Amino acid sequence: NIAVDIDMSPEKEKSIDELAIHFIYLLYIYREFMAQHNEFGRISEDRAAAYLMARGYTIRERNWRFDRKEVDIIAQKNGVIAFVEVKARRNDYFGDAIDAITDNKIRNLIHAANAYVRYHRLNLSIRFDVITVTGELGSQVVEHIEDAFYPPVY
Repeated sequence: NIAVDIDMSPEKEKSIDELAIHFIYLLYIYREFMAQHNEFGRISEDRAAAYLMARGYTIRERNWRFDRKEVDIIAQKNGVIAFVEVKARRNDYFGDAIDAITDNKIRNLIHAANAYVRYHRLNLSIRFDVITVTGELGSQVVEHIEDAFYPPVY
């Protein structure tokens, strides 16, 4: 057994209360930030889907999930299924949006795409695209990279 002597003098008790208040305030700020961040991502995905539709794609699915993997957009045009990863950034302060696509993300997209093709028994060509959406809402720039990566051969 370990005994811990905690000093709960009035000064210490006051500093613990202040710490708790600061913690709750920081938690509130974090939640507000994440709500704005998630909303920005959703709006950017909407922008990417609209971009594809304006270019003749049919949106088959949005946020399609398999296991713990997700494909942002599954689109079709001219007999080709495009599995699209959308990356959004307000600016390039933390790097280009495309740099956020890791090998693990690619693996997850490939597994989800494989499951989608099997589930729907598709016999179409597929490819993996990336759409980057950069800038503040109202002045975003959309870039579509077709065949952004190829599935690795194991």
